[in-house]
Amino acid sequence: MPDINTFILGDYQTNCFVITQSGTRDCWIVDCGYQPGVMLEYIDTEKLTPKGILLTHCHSDHIAGVDELLSRFGSMPIYAHEAESRFCSDPMLNLSGMVGQPVTCTDPDHLLKGGETLDLLGESWRVVHTPGHSPGGVLYIHDASQQALAGDTLFAGSIGRFDFPTSNAQDLEHSVLEVMMALPDTLTIHPGHGPTTTIGQERQTNPYVVNGF
Repeated sequence: MPDINTFILGDYQTNCFVITQSGTRDCWIVDCGYQPGVMLEYIDTEKLTPKGILLTHCHSDHIAGVDELLSRFGSMPIYAHEAESRFCSDPMLNLSGMVGQPVTCTDPDHLLKGGETLDLLGESWRVVHTPGHSPGGVLYIHDASQQALAGDTLFAGSIGRFDFPTSNAQDLEHSVLEVMMALPDTLTIHPGHGPTTTIGQERQTNPYVVNGF
């Protein structure tokens, strides 16, 4: 079963991940935010070989370290939802331009629609489109181990912001209440910020789920 190794990067305390698997030195990266040094050092120290980058969405705090990763470990495929195909190279779309510190990085070359199944280190992961916080937010779900990488759609006790120019409150409401709450209670959620949680925990205690939007 895959191991999901968490690294909290940059001033935004963004959760970024290295997926590893027993029996191989290959790995996958999920998001790569500001100040990625500690994550890159881990990859080096463990003598891992990154096979690709999965982006949960393309806001700057999830992509700012992508080119540093590529510079260190070489070219590799980058996956993101097609709705955010231009976010990496446009500071206004990835929000960094709004705070006066524009960030760009290499655009994704594998565009997802949602509904795909990806083979990561010999394991099947499902891609589920969860727009709202951003138009191309996705979940990467490993059903066999009941784990999901959720980006900024759902947090422990909260949800992603929906007041950005490319956010949509109705889409987020559907993604949280209809898409995510249809998943099993036992599913562990690895969010883009903050601690892990489960669907069952959020179903019972998350105010946006219990009380509505």
